[in-house]
Amino acid sequence: MARDIRELLKNDQKLIQDKMPRGHEARFLKKLDEELPERSSKSGFTFLNIAASIVLLIGLTLGAYKLVNLNQNVVIPENNVATVTTKTLGDVSPQLKKVEDYYMASINFELSKMKYTPESKELFDGYLAKLEDLNKEYNRLADELIESGPKEQTVNALIDNLKFRLNLLYRLKDKLYELNNSENKYEEVQS
Repeated sequence: MARDIRELLKNDQKLIQDKMPRGHEARFLKKLDEELPERSSKSGFTFLNIAASIVLLIGLTLGAYKLVNLNQNVVIPENNVATVTTKTLGDVSPQLKKVEDYYMASINFELSKMKYTPESKELFDGYLAKLEDLNKEYNRLADELIESGPKEQTVNALIDNLKFRLNLLYRLKDKLYELNNSENKYEEVQS
């Protein structure tokens, strides 16, 4: 029962006689083009290539940025063992990051609202010098946080520093308001 397929094909004369008619391939391609016309996918394909390239570029840029930031937080001591350091309250815990962000946003907002006159410049500069001293102290405490790790005393000192800076700005705002009001009253009396 088992027959060799090669012998079957040699013996089948009908297969040999069935050849494609001339021009069949050309007619078939013509009909195929009529049924499925070529789309001009060059513009869409080019757009997709550009979009994919941009997404890839953004992804690589973000990856490189995170890698660089990660490397900035790693300190390699002499024994070549890497240890991750903390730089801000946000590195200690997410809740402390919220506290730090709140105070920093409030401080920056208050500073942006401050307007001083030539008469109040000396007062303003004095408060800014105090703020700069507090900023230096904050950086010193942040370095201490890096060196000794997160301790309750250091974390509390950092938060107190932020509170004190914000309170200092509120006092400056009040003083500037008082100064401007006294100047306005003086101008009214002069008129």
